[in-house]
Amino acid sequence: MYELIDIGANLTHDSFDVDRDEVVQRARDVGVTRFIVTGASEQGSDDALALAHRHPGEMYATAGVHPHHASHYDDHVDATLSELAEHDAVVAIGECGLDYFRNFSPVDAQRDAFRAQLELAVRHQKPVFLHQRDAHDDFVEILSPYLERIPRGVAHCFTGDLSMLEDYLSLGLYIGLTGWICDERRGAHILEFVAEIPADRLLIETDAPYLLPRTLRPKPKTRRNEPMHLIEVLRVLAAAIGVPEEQLAAQTTANAERFFAI
Repeated sequence: MYELIDIGANLTHDSFDVDRDEVVQRARDVGVTRFIVTGASEQGSDDALALAHRHPGEMYATAGVHPHHASHYDDHVDATLSELAEHDAVVAIGECGLDYFRNFSPVDAQRDAFRAQLELAVRHQKPVFLHQRDAHDDFVEILSPYLERIPRGVAHCFTGDLSMLEDYLSLGLYIGLTGWICDERRGAHILEFVAEIPADRLLIETDAPYLLPRTLRPKPKTRRNEPMHLIEVLRVLAAAIGVPEEQLAAQTTANAERFFAI
């Protein structure tokens, strides 16, 4: 059985409130043994840490504010995230970045919140868990000056093209892949160049409860994604790269351990 790490699971999402323990057990049963619980807001980051504390050595947390919530980022939020980052169970700052696809927060607020969280990563010497959608140029411009002072960064849920991938790799970023690669409508293009990602910078994640892999058979009765489906991301990715699943499992787990220092 594999020992996989889901590097991006929104396990504090309310869709898991009724059966969170069962969801975690189903993941364990198929070899997903550790989880990085994503913090995407002030409250969500606090909840992620609380969940990690209930599962020491199995769950870890990130602390951050998603660009959707950037308009709420203020000195109080910054202080809260800084306090959370003091905990050993918080292994990265984020989810942070830019999202111009929806613009739920004004662009200027997104940029300010992104810079503030990069400053937190510098101050606490934590890796960054990064989000970017339809904002590539601004994202690279803001991030680049910080990278020499931040331990590591991962482009979470990469959905871009080869040019974007090359930019991120040149910046030294790790690449996180989700069930997006299992979507023949939106993600098939990634499979064409996924072998270009260096083996030691590849990470896998579910982004549960989002991005249920469309390649699952039989098709699940619900659209809610779960960490147990990380196995399907692994399967599709291994086939695209042309390596045994066991080899890819061991590599991505070692990468996650190194990236998050766990």
